Formats: sequence, C-alpha cells, structure tokens
Amino acid sequence: MDGEVDGTQAQGQDQQRQQADQAQQQEAQVAESADEEIRAALAERDEKIAELEAQVAEASKTVESAEALTTQIEELRAAFEGERVGFELRLAGAHSVTAARALLAEHGGDVAALREVEPWLFSDPAPQGGATGLEPAGAAKADDREMRRWRKISGLEDEE
Repeated sequence: MDGEVDGTQAQGQDQQRQQADQAQQQEAQVAESADEEIRAALAERDEKIAELEAQVAEASKTVESAEALTTQIEELRAAFEGERVGFELRLAGAHSVTAARALLAEHGGDVAALREVEPWLFSDPAPQGGATGLEPAGAAKADDREMRRWRKISGLEDEE
C-alpha cells in the first residue's frame, strides 16, 4: 500500500506542479500583456506630450510674432502721429514746425490753442483758392485764328 500511496502522492504532486506551472505561465502572460499595455499607454502619453510641446512652441512663436507686430504697429502709429501734427502745423501757417512742435505739448496738442497764444509763430494760412485777377494760362480760346497762328509759328501748317 505504501507504493500506491506514494504513486498517488507522486501523481498529485505532478498535477500540483503542472497546475503551478500553468498558473505561472498565465501570470507571466498576464504580466507580459500588462507590460505591453503599460508600454503602449506610456508611448501614447509620450506622443501626447510631444504634441502639446509642439503646440506650446507654436503658440510661443505666435505670441512672439504678435508682440513684434504690436511693436511695429505702435512705432508706425507714433510716426504717423508725428507726421499728422507736422501737417496740421504747416496748414495752420507755422513759420517753424520744429518750434511749434516744442510748444505744442504745453497746449495739449491743440494747434488752434497754440495759434491763439503764440501768434508770432504763425503766418496767415495760404488762401484756399480763388481768383488772382489774372487770366488762367491754359484757358481755351474759341478763336481759330489764334490756333492757326500758333501752328504757323511752330511750323505745323493746317493740312486740310
């Protein structure tokens, strides 16, 4: 009987070993699949991080270009404002635009106020048009004789 018990025990131990081996294999497979899932998840997260870093880099470029454009716009506005003030002073009849600019800040940028307070700095503005009393040089004349005269003088005779 001892032989039978030993044989049964040996078979039981073999079955236990096989079951233990199968359990270890299953655990190893589960661990491998878990490792693969973790690696895939890590790779996916790495890709997402790289994508977000690229977006941040692009956004910083956009911010930098926006700041550069804003700086250029402000510089142009300042230059145009200076030109506008110069044109206003010339139209108001300023003898010296530089001197008028220097005094303009004291009057809040108002050219009319500066002209009232500092009349010596301005001359009467140029007339806005009107008759000078002379006949315009390029006035058309209805007289054909005058035209023939000038053609004759220039050597272009009427060829009719």
